[in-house]
Amino acid sequence: MPDTSNNAFTRMFTKGRIGITAVALAVLLSGCAETQLAVHGVKRLGGVQSQPTQVGNYKIGNPYEIAGQWYYPAVDYEYSETGIASWYGPKFHGKKTANGEVFDQYEISAAHRTLPLPSIVRVTNLENGRSLKVRINDRGPFAHSRIIDMSRRAAHLLGFEKKGTAKVLVEVIELDSRQTAAVAKGEATPAVTAAEQKTVSAAPRDVVETVRLDDGPITDSGEPTTSKIILTPPANKQAGIEQTSLDGNIEEAAVVSVEPVTNSEIYVQAGAFSIYDNALNLRNRLFDMGPSKIEPVDVKGTTFYRVRLGPLNTVPEADILLERVIATGQNGAKVVVECAENVGSAPKSSAVC
Repeated sequence: MPDTSNNAFTRMFTKGRIGITAVALAVLLSGCAETQLAVHGVKRLGGVQSQPTQVGNYKIGNPYEIAGQWYYPAVDYEYSETGIASWYGPKFHGKKTANGEVFDQYEISAAHRTLPLPSIVRVTNLENGRSLKVRINDRGPFAHSRIIDMSRRAAHLLGFEKKGTAKVLVEVIELDSRQTAAVAKGEATPAVTAAEQKTVSAAPRDVVETVRLDDGPITDSGEPTTSKIILTPPANKQAGIEQTSLDGNIEEAAVVSVEPVTNSEIYVQAGAFSIYDNALNLRNRLFDMGPSKIEPVDVKGTTFYRVRLGPLNTVPEADILLERVIATGQNGAKVVVECAENVGSAPKSSAVC
């Protein structure tokens, strides 16, 4: 494990050679009173020179089948879905992703079953309000009850690395996805560096305080370091930066927004139908599996009737119930997260549970 003794903190930042443990930046935005933090984490302590952000190949792919479930990759700039996120790391570290990049568990990336590779999405942890821009560069997850597989670093920043799973909202960011696709196709070059494309913001706070962003960056040995950020709003609203150094290399700034969250509940969605009687028939067939409901939702002018079982108290309970529903022939069944403010309507892209 690299030396993180006090002498490591006495050296000032040197471009390309010294990693920044924490860069604290407070900005009071007019009209929204949100505190902004610019936080750079050490990608690897004592590692080699950081490499440029990977580009990879642009790939949509053909429909494919995994364990009886068909998936249909497609461009979908209106994609917005709630469900359960998981993360993957050591077993895949250094291996090729589905679009030819090299998976690095210390970088911010994720796997998705159908979105084009690469795409940019915002993933919001509906349990703590943290959200993060993430680059989709791989296929997965193929567990029925998961909608996205995050890299270890991304899970760490969203606050669920130790827990393993989290209730999340995943939304495509159209402009960023179009720009990323153009670069991957060779039709454009990045307008700015990867580090310049990313920022970090934290939840609004009423008082100046010292905050801790969980544990610090993860080292190769698996042991976390720790860091603290001191929020000190400057009088002139300009960026005030405090820098502390560690041996190692710079990881590009991560984007973490934190917003207040309301209650959310886990359901198993057995199916969705445009004809109410079909939804009623399915609900009757699954009646003995537990509490259920038929919920209408408007999608682009068409009313669909969703058959949902629950709510469930935990992710493991949802996993078990989902497999029981799939065993009845409902291969398209999935685990969803329902926000209180979204009941009876399509999820709003700006809504956070």
